[in-house]
Amino acid sequence: MITINWGLLAPIIIIQLILLVVALIDLVKIEKTNGPKWLWAIIIIVVNIIGPVLYFVIGRRNH
Repeated sequence: MITINWGLLAPIIIIQLILLVVALIDLVKIEKTNGPKWLWAIIIIVVNIIGPVLYFVIGRRNH
């Protein structure tokens, strides 16, 4: 039987959820992105921790 060490896993899950929520809120509020917003929403939701990071690094326009 596999045991899960929640003490190590919980912070990763919490960071993932925070990144996901902040990225989606920013995506809704921002006027323009590099690429279609619907595609960034899918990337943020599906690609776990890397998706929101990619959005903040590549997807946001600084104009």
